[in-house]
Amino acid sequence: MTNPLAQGLRALARLLDYPDRELIEGRAEVKAAIAAMPLPGGAPRQALLDWCDRLADARLLDVQAAYVAQFDRGRATSLLLFEHVHGESRDRGQAMVDLLGEYEDAGFALDSRELPDHLPLLLEFLSTREGDEVARWIGDVSHILALITARLETKQCDQALVTLTLLSLIGAEDQVDLHREAVKEEPADNTPAALDAVWEEEAVRFSAESDQDCALTSAEGKRLAERRGSIQPDTVRLPDAMPSRPTGGLS
Repeated sequence: MTNPLAQGLRALARLLDYPDRELIEGRAEVKAAIAAMPLPGGAPRQALLDWCDRLADARLLDVQAAYVAQFDRGRATSLLLFEHVHGESRDRGQAMVDLLGEYEDAGFALDSRELPDHLPLLLEFLSTREGDEVARWIGDVSHILALITARLETKQCDQALVTLTLLSLIGAEDQVDLHREAVKEEPADNTPAALDAVWEEEAVRFSAESDQDCALTSAEGKRLAERRGSIQPDTVRLPDAMPSRPTGGLS
């Protein structure tokens, strides 16, 4: 029997991840999953459905370029959750190990090219769990989701609808209010000048303090290079988080 919550979580993961032609072609399936997802009345369900329709009319290359500019240049709206908590510190490495352990204990198989704290991947994992466990996990990261939502809203990014929907599942959408005013004062971190400053900082501390730090940095760099190194609508493909899942599908 189809689980509407699981299908909806996979649809949200798909909308939050890198857009490709398969997303556009499979938008009817994504819309059906969102329409059937058990959501509270205040969730932005219709706005999500409208976004799916807009994707059909948009030029894919433009959508991909906008995604890269928003999520892969700068850290303010990073979808790597631990970046908002640990940055590039060594603590992030241990947090990764702990999260991988949770996935493995649950029998959730990862593709080696993805980092475990990538939000779309976490949603894939949650689609395999029961409702009360889903609520617990979302609650654990709700403060991060609220901050990301507020920042995305200031950029008028449709992806804010996904994180807001997740918060609405546990009745925590009011947490976004705690950040809306503060994020308006934040300097942009994805401008050329800001990116240059980050590169200079990374060059200074090039020698990692541990092999684990090196491995994480390399894994993230490889992920971005593979997925966004050349933005071509027909050639850039998102590796499945779960190899057994049919490409482009929600089931």
